[in-house]
Amino acid sequence: MTLSQKTTVAKPLEIPKKWFHVDADQQILGRLASDIAMILMGKHRPTYTPHVDTGDFVVVTNAEKIVMTGRKLEHRHYAWYNGYPRQKMESYQSRLDRKPEDLIHHAVRRMLPKNKLARHMLEKLKVYAGPEHPHQAQQCETLEIGKKAS
Repeated sequence: MTLSQKTTVAKPLEIPKKWFHVDADQQILGRLASDIAMILMGKHRPTYTPHVDTGDFVVVTNAEKIVMTGRKLEHRHYAWYNGYPRQKMESYQSRLDRKPEDLIHHAVRRMLPKNKLARHMLEKLKVYAGPEHPHQAQQCETLEIGKKAS
């Protein structure tokens, strides 16, 4: 007598996509980004499949009110190369003042897998600096993520 166990593999069209709303007001950047990355990858679902985009949409508001622990806003920098000698550098504080959405977007992007599927996952992330967003028609569920477990 042989017992056969079947492994279910999620198919992209069979997975219903949900929309979640996250308020970033007074949230710590790293904890919030790691929780958002898990939702975008679909690891919160029991039908998670690594080679299929099983994640949901995430709308983040109040990106301008994100916080970082310690003195990281002054001491850490974004660096990029633009074709000229030397790198361009910008502190996290000046990036927060200029483009607050980029802090969350870049933190989540670096926590996603490094493959072609990550681009599709990142397209499902919508980040807004203020409390308003244009996705009310999707009836987003509110999530309490990014908080430290007590």
